[in-house]
Amino acid sequence: MKKEGPGMKKWTPPQRADVYSMLEVYDMNTNQREVVAEFDRVIEAPNWTPDGQSLVYNSLGRIYRFDLDSRESRLIDTGYVASCNNDHVLSPDGKLLGISAWTAEDQKSRVYILPITGGTPRLITPVGPSYLHGWSPDGKTLAYCGNRDGIFDVYVLPAEGGVETQLTDAPGLNDGPEYSPDGGHIWFNSVRTGLMQVWRMNPDGSEQTQMTRDEGWNSWFPHVSPDGRDVVYICYKKGDVDPGAHPPDKNVEIRHMPASGGAPRTLAKFFGGQGSLNVNSWAPDSRRFAFVSYRLK
Repeated sequence: MKKEGPGMKKWTPPQRADVYSMLEVYDMNTNQREVVAEFDRVIEAPNWTPDGQSLVYNSLGRIYRFDLDSRESRLIDTGYVASCNNDHVLSPDGKLLGISAWTAEDQKSRVYILPITGGTPRLITPVGPSYLHGWSPDGKTLAYCGNRDGIFDVYVLPAEGGVETQLTDAPGLNDGPEYSPDGGHIWFNSVRTGLMQVWRMNPDGSEQTQMTRDEGWNSWFPHVSPDGRDVVYICYKKGDVDPGAHPPDKNVEIRHMPASGGAPRTLAKFFGGQGSLNVNSWAPDSRRFAFVSYRLK
């Protein structure tokens, strides 16, 4: 029997039961989508493992590993942490899994690390809410969105734990921080200009630069390809949502732009939103990425 740790007992976040989830793969060379699996429950936020063999996703508070060859899912044992959300990432070497999970004592998300094969999680961010999005290429630093005194900003701290450093302080929500493969930038999204837009900055928080300027869309969660050339992100149409919200059950788009900047293009249109593309899901070959679309029951 799995042990229950402090703050995790008898509480799990509310779960939806009214949708089917389609785990999809988009091929950048052919511009084609493939549904690799369909689920009769909510699954969210696939990460592609560095060995190219699996996708890691969350569902009903747990984390699963989906084998791309057998098309089967297996539960990753996260010990006493049983309320995982859709902000999880893998270490650059693929040996560790960083997860965000709600605690029962205050129902706030915190960040934990455990072996990718499963095991007892180690608490990294004692302060919550904290939502993990990025792991530096050298494996030494985590980047996450933290709510401190009602304000969401980007923070970093050592992967071994320690003192967090705040990198943004612009008005409104700053979210989704993720390192470029060379470690030269942290990409993120910010609502500071009125709509949610894609930004990037140096790893120390300097030179915060707006990368998208589409006044018709709110742009979230930029993900840089392993070769550093491409960025994909998810967009909500202006007026469909509050600029600081990324809810489910919306007509959304995945867009692409060069990492150096430039005009975006739409890759896919579908019903989704929250859970579709929250975390980096690029394949190691930089040719494909995974996402989740939904269909109401």
